[in-house]
Amino acid sequence: MAKKTGKTGATGRKEEPRLPFLEFFRTEAAGGVLLLVAAVAALLWANGPWAASYRAVFSSPIAVGAGGFLLSKPLLLWINDGLMAIFFFVVGLEIKREILVGELASPSKALLPLASALGGMVVPALLYAALNRGGPGAAGWGIPMATDIAFALGVLALLGDRVPPSLKVFLAALAIVDDLGAVLVIALFYTQGIAVSFLLLSLALLLVLAAAGRLGLRKTPVYLGVGVAVWYGFLKSGVHPTVAGVLLAMTIPARVKVEGGRFLERARRSLAEFASEAGGGFLVTPGQHEALLDLQEAAEAASSPLQRLEHALHPWVTFAIMPLFALANAGVRLDLGGPSALWGPVTAGAALGLLLGKPAGVLLGAYAVIRPGFCTMPQGATWRTFAGIGCLAGIGFTMALFIAALAFGDGALLVQAKVGILGASAAAGVAGSLLLRRS
Repeated sequence: MAKKTGKTGATGRKEEPRLPFLEFFRTEAAGGVLLLVAAVAALLWANGPWAASYRAVFSSPIAVGAGGFLLSKPLLLWINDGLMAIFFFVVGLEIKREILVGELASPSKALLPLASALGGMVVPALLYAALNRGGPGAAGWGIPMATDIAFALGVLALLGDRVPPSLKVFLAALAIVDDLGAVLVIALFYTQGIAVSFLLLSLALLLVLAAAGRLGLRKTPVYLGVGVAVWYGFLKSGVHPTVAGVLLAMTIPARVKVEGGRFLERARRSLAEFASEAGGGFLVTPGQHEALLDLQEAAEAASSPLQRLEHALHPWVTFAIMPLFALANAGVRLDLGGPSALWGPVTAGAALGLLLGKPAGVLLGAYAVIRPGFCTMPQGATWRTFAGIGCLAGIGFTMALFIAALAFGDGALLVQAKVGILGASAAAGVAGSLLLRRS
């Protein structure tokens, strides 16, 4: 196990510090591999001998609830509207954590990823809009805006020490800002026919949760239970229910109840009480049991609900929800209608937006704040490595597929968008890895 101090181990190599970001990076990197497997499996399933079963499975209706609260949706929509709300909830937790204590916690730290992310959102959207101006695919301008953090960090993991740690942190911060931008785009531009009463009820519940958090409510089951009601309200309001996930995350308390010094004192006292009694057999003594309960209570008070929820949900999102989303959404039939059904302005807009617009926007944004001296380039980085990171930011996949489904529903334009997204994401990953490998 690596030391926090990063001292030299027995092998003579400097041991890597176990920082929270590194744990996050390892999880996302492993999730990226699983995401790739799911996407390939979807393509094979949708184009293989069992192609008919692919559509049948994900269009199967599933009913949940009873009476006036009965919801019946195809499996695909339960994944895209329900499970993806959990994905966006975790995204919201990550955004809040980064704003409070991470790479977005101060203007000096946040300026570079903010500027790069802004450029990486605006330029691809403009490029897509220019290619689809006045056409049926114009609504998909938000498709090439966001970065798939799991895939991008997965590629970085394959490159190992060739990429400075500062650039890995930068890419993660950029992708989180991208996600925030994508959430705003979904809420503002991909919402139709708002039912004001349901929306106001959901917002009122969110305000109650925020106030309860300020007053000291820290029971996560309460937040999650009310969160289901908020999700239902957003679903009925017409605003996409995944937005509820992000807003709910903003109400989760991030402060600890017991500071570090007080926790250490309490923990030492509990451990001393545990050690003072001699246990026997398979069970601890009543005194030791009380000491353990007190230690558990102290540990819970020394961590925030935000950290606990993020730690608990992140593996489920990375290793279950995102691969399932990829399996349900990446299955494009490649043998229907010939090349004209697969290629068009939407395909070109999505592909060029991710493959060219994204790295160009990231570089322009970074140059705009580094050149005048507003901030400095990350340690160990060059403009060539920045170009490689910009290419990796062009791996849109999860968020791009999600916005494409919102923009086009289920039709020919969605097929074109998926072809452009999958092809450009693969090409962006290869281009980014080659640039970084040679840097």
